[in-house]
Amino acid sequence: MDHAADVPDVFDPRLYAEGIPHERYRLLRDRHPVAWQPEPEIQGWPAGPGFWAVTRHADVVRVLRDHRTYSSWLGATQIRDPDPADLPFLRRTMLNQDPDKAAGHHGRLRRLVARAFTPARVDAFTARVRDRARALLAAAREGAEDGAADLVRTVTDEYALLNLTDLLGVPAADRALLLEWTVRIIGYQDPEDAPAPLLGPDGKPLNPRSPALLGEMFAYARELAAHKRAHPGDDVMTALAEAGLDPAELEMFFFLLTVAGNDTVRSAAPGGLLALARDSGAYRLLAEGRVPTDRAVEELLRVHPPVLSFRRTAAVDTELAGRRIRAGDKVVVFHASANHDERVFTDPARLDPGRTPNPHVSFGDGPHVCLGAHFARLQLRTFYEEWRAVMPPPELAGPPRRLVSNFINGITRLPLRVSGPPR
Repeated sequence: MDHAADVPDVFDPRLYAEGIPHERYRLLRDRHPVAWQPEPEIQGWPAGPGFWAVTRHADVVRVLRDHRTYSSWLGATQIRDPDPADLPFLRRTMLNQDPDKAAGHHGRLRRLVARAFTPARVDAFTARVRDRARALLAAAREGAEDGAADLVRTVTDEYALLNLTDLLGVPAADRALLLEWTVRIIGYQDPEDAPAPLLGPDGKPLNPRSPALLGEMFAYARELAAHKRAHPGDDVMTALAEAGLDPAELEMFFFLLTVAGNDTVRSAAPGGLLALARDSGAYRLLAEGRVPTDRAVEELLRVHPPVLSFRRTAAVDTELAGRRIRAGDKVVVFHASANHDERVFTDPARLDPGRTPNPHVSFGDGPHVCLGAHFARLQLRTFYEEWRAVMPPPELAGPPRRLVSNFINGITRLPLRVSGPPR
């Protein structure tokens, strides 16, 4: 398929280390809303066949909602093609299933998680989440050098991880393992953020999501489930251990909850602070209580979605925004572009904490909308409330560092001023 000369590249993960490429997205939305993107070899990761980049809000929503045309099952949900031998394994998780595939497994698994992630269970953690935010922010202030601290290292990584492990019921001694696994799986495109990739016999990097590299995590999931059956608690892993899942389903649930559950807030919390540090007027509206915190959380999610892109595979020949798409083609939606679509959001480049309505797609849409969104919103709302209560207005104390990734919108360093009076 020909790549038009005026179609900007939005595939290269190194682009995203410099910031979300909003000008490239705007050009695509205006001129090529469904644009063919080549997949060259980058940093040792093999070249791929290319894909369609979907950048307008209406088209992104259409793809996410229409699972019969745009399948998660056929090729899973990462841009790069999985090893065909790994595909049956990847289909064990509901993220890579379609509602009408696998004998109804997707709906059954979502119902199981929904029962485990009940709003009542999540809301019961509110006080604990608030105490943790308060304690971590206080520790960052006390340990600051020259009045500044890296909020990722001192606060937000721990905040996201410990809240998740509380909800799952992971013993305190094991919690560092979950962060290690998340970094390895999420940061694999970033040579600084993740350990050096293991190489296969052909000298190419092995996909960190392949079953060969997840054995340690899966063994831990089985051990934890056995422990929960013998010593049940009011936590998500107990609910899943008692739900009658087969071992493979349980392992993939643990994988999905550990990685997606941790990294959503791990990316969104520092991203929101960075957005506020760059717009003191918007922070003032929030700090002075002139906009509801819930509404500000939605706007911060719009401008800094935790996930940049998700892949589907065309199940049939179809047409989208005037482009003919063939069965088997990869179709990739770009959340950060949809969230800045001028056709939906007035003045999308402006951070407007009171923006309403705010139909962002940061938690997806359709049958795969994020099941943990309620817990993520609770954590983010609490975090910003505690920040404005005890911390000075966010101000950069050095350059932030972004994750090298075309998938996760990560912040790996965020030096902020932490000394001074609140507001």
